Amino acid sequence: MRRTFFGVYGLILCLWFAISITFAQSSRVVAIGDIHGDFDAFVGILGQARLIDPAQRWSGGNATLVQTGDFLDRGPKARAVMDLLMALQKDAPKQGGKIIVLMGNHEAMNVYGDLRYVSEADYASFADDRAGSRNGKTETGRPAGFEQRCAAFSSDGRYGKWIRSLPAVAKVNDSIFLHGGISPELSMATIERINEAIAAEIKSFDTYREFMVDKKLAQPCSTLEELTMAARAGLEKAKGKDAETLKSFLNYPAWLSFHESGPLWFRGYAQWTDDEGPSKVQSLTQSFGVARFVVGHTPQPGGRIVSRFDEMVYLIDTGMLSSYFPGGRASALNIQDGKISFIY
Repeated sequence: MRRTFFGVYGLILCLWFAISITFAQSSRVVAIGDIHGDFDAFVGILGQARLIDPAQRWSGGNATLVQTGDFLDRGPKARAVMDLLMALQKDAPKQGGKIIVLMGNHEAMNVYGDLRYVSEADYASFADDRAGSRNGKTETGRPAGFEQRCAAFSSDGRYGKWIRSLPAVAKVNDSIFLHGGISPELSMATIERINEAIAAEIKSFDTYREFMVDKKLAQPCSTLEELTMAARAGLEKAKGKDAETLKSFLNYPAWLSFHESGPLWFRGYAQWTDDEGPSKVQSLTQSFGVARFVVGHTPQPGGRIVSRFDEMVYLIDTGMLSSYFPGGRASALNIQDGKISFIY
């Protein structure tokens, strides 16, 4: 049976045993949007926000840092960004602080093998002396470092295991943070069930990949495009349960983590008009019991954080990777003592 977006929504309503992603009160909350591998700009804004010291160690005390996803792709130093985030997650609690890293659409894309936006410099950061290459390519035609990066992003790899643990949505105090947005179609869901649904899809995808590798239909490091082609080709000969498994896999475009109305991809908060947006957002804030939504995903012109719909929405993707987003710059949303300010 075809799995539609609304079918996934039904799945959400049936997930009763999810782990809560609601965090306790914090006196100061700082949110940073899309990084896209710009390690230097990320370090700069962390320092400007007084969250790290010159040695890149946590100095933010009991503050909470929320990074709303898309730390991967496009830029040259995504691995360094991940290493810093992972280190700060361990360091901050020593001072009573907390680091919440959320999954964006680009993190999900990398888990699924959609590698269109991975930079050569990113691949190269995973290359080692055993990765024989010529003109930046291995003997298989892959970029140097491709296989090593694939292993690191696998379900058992250093980065893959960590990324798979990230929630898509988090509530801190009276704010909800996520990458894209919660669409009105999900207004009857909960944060916990949305997160569990995304995690379940990723786990299912890993199982489908393993199935196709075991059946000799695909390689462990096959991209999403290659897996899709392999499934379609295998379906022509498969029968019984194998055929049903391949058919089920090929329904992935309707999954919550792929769908344009899903929390990783939704752009309504940035695209709704000033007339249609307020009532929709107010309904969502009431449904989830919060004052505002803080999201990234859609770069804002001029590199400025934008407040919309009577401050019920803050758009914090300011194009940190300015080499890709002309006019962009690093920024942070600061919530402290009931007041909201911007840091650039």
